[in-house]
Amino acid sequence: MTYQSMVYGFAFLPLCLILYQLAPRRWRGRVLLGAGYLFFWSLSGSLIIYLLGTTVFVHCIGIWLEWLRSEQKAAPAGVPREEKKRLKRMYQRKSRQVLAFGILLLVGILAYLKYYNFFAENVNGIFGSILPFTLEEKKILMPVGISFYTLQAVGYMADVYWGKIRAEKDLERTALFLSFFPQIMEGPICRWQDTSDTLFEGRPLEMDNLTDGYIRIFWGLFKKKVVADRLAIGVDAIFGNYASYSGVMTAFAAVAYTVQLYMEFSGCMDIIIGSGQLFGVRLPENFRQPFCAQSAAEFWRRWHITLGMWFKTYIFYPVSVSGPVKKWNQYGRKRLGKYIAMLGTSAMALFPVWLCNGLWHGARWSYIFYGMYYFTLILIGIAVEPVRDRILAAAHIDPGAKGLKYMRIAKTWVIIFIGELFFRADGLRAGVRMFISMFRDFDISGLWNGGIFELGMSRADLAAIAAGCIAVAVIGSVKERGIDIRKSLAQKPVFLRWGLYYALILAVVVIAAYGDGYQAVDMIYAGF
Repeated sequence: MTYQSMVYGFAFLPLCLILYQLAPRRWRGRVLLGAGYLFFWSLSGSLIIYLLGTTVFVHCIGIWLEWLRSEQKAAPAGVPREEKKRLKRMYQRKSRQVLAFGILLLVGILAYLKYYNFFAENVNGIFGSILPFTLEEKKILMPVGISFYTLQAVGYMADVYWGKIRAEKDLERTALFLSFFPQIMEGPICRWQDTSDTLFEGRPLEMDNLTDGYIRIFWGLFKKKVVADRLAIGVDAIFGNYASYSGVMTAFAAVAYTVQLYMEFSGCMDIIIGSGQLFGVRLPENFRQPFCAQSAAEFWRRWHITLGMWFKTYIFYPVSVSGPVKKWNQYGRKRLGKYIAMLGTSAMALFPVWLCNGLWHGARWSYIFYGMYYFTLILIGIAVEPVRDRILAAAHIDPGAKGLKYMRIAKTWVIIFIGELFFRADGLRAGVRMFISMFRDFDISGLWNGGIFELGMSRADLAAIAAGCIAVAVIGSVKERGIDIRKSLAQKPVFLRWGLYYALILAVVVIAAYGDGYQAVDMIYAGF
């Protein structure tokens, strides 16, 4: 049972809505909790024990941290000032140890399940002739969504440690936060304060939420079924046998996969956020017109927003204020100047972020390269920004000129396409070979001399893909101009509004990738 399946849309979700509405308000959280565990069990079976164990462990760590903070504040009156300072340092040290224990255990479990075989393979390959033993690779089963709920759990513990939130004393609420079924498989990665105001209220169902939620679900299905699943056929054909295709077809594959990934992931996010909206639960947005970005850094502020915010909050900021970075900044400013000190500080803070970003996606060198690719480009952008600004000022060129804007967007597109080529390639070597092949035998006529039709996609498929991309691009352009589409539609006549809604539903039902010749395409980010 996945988000795009018939079982989810026409059986599981309606049943949850009925039970939720019929239940007393104080029981509605339990209905959602039961639905979350049922959904997770349908995907991972007995591996649900990982989610249960994580929930109980995180709940206890949070209470432990809260108790230490309350003990620190409860110093009796009349205690000497030095003794108060000593007690404060002691409790802060204990809190750091508790937090470190919690993070190391959760991340250690994730690392073992996700990266042990990758580690063993590389150790055996590099040191196999030296070591008197070899590390045996194991068949490890991993529960779906573990990368997502582990990050949520770590963020919760860190926020309690920093005093941003109070530790939750009700285990059911902690469990619901980590297992809310719409987001358990692919996110978005939420902080406690992102959802707590609506997740635990048990609001009754409302017609506006039901209408907007279902329309968003169908919009997500449109992206996934009409565009992404059709593109998957051609993308898999080229990446699976790239040596048989010309450079222009490799470039086409890079662009097609980028579009497929966006339609797939943003479409699933629409289904997820729409599912939450049915119950009155607000989940954070995960995409904001990423192809309007004018730089690699801006692209990542618009793409997989919650993952970027997690890395920014729990890795970038702590590293930025850590002792080694502060010492370097002081040394660099005195000895090397502000510019070099700034570059060094940026590099030290960004490197772990992008290394973790690559590793988070999976245990492959191509994913690590992907993280380092963006680390390098963003650092170069930081380095050249002052020089670029001085050149534009000297030439009396407006940095906001439309011509420059479109050039920056085009440059960012190239950066994105190259990055996704390596991301999708079957290993780093394959990615390098595919990249090099684009500079050989690049005959653009291969795009219309029948080559595309040999990938398994018919003219009708390509027409549906093109129409879907145009529709998504138009909607994205409207949103980029700051127009709230739902509010605008609400002001239109009923027949026009519902005419558009039914057109969307019919598009999903009629022209989506169903029937003979099509197989259900697994959700890409569920594998991360």
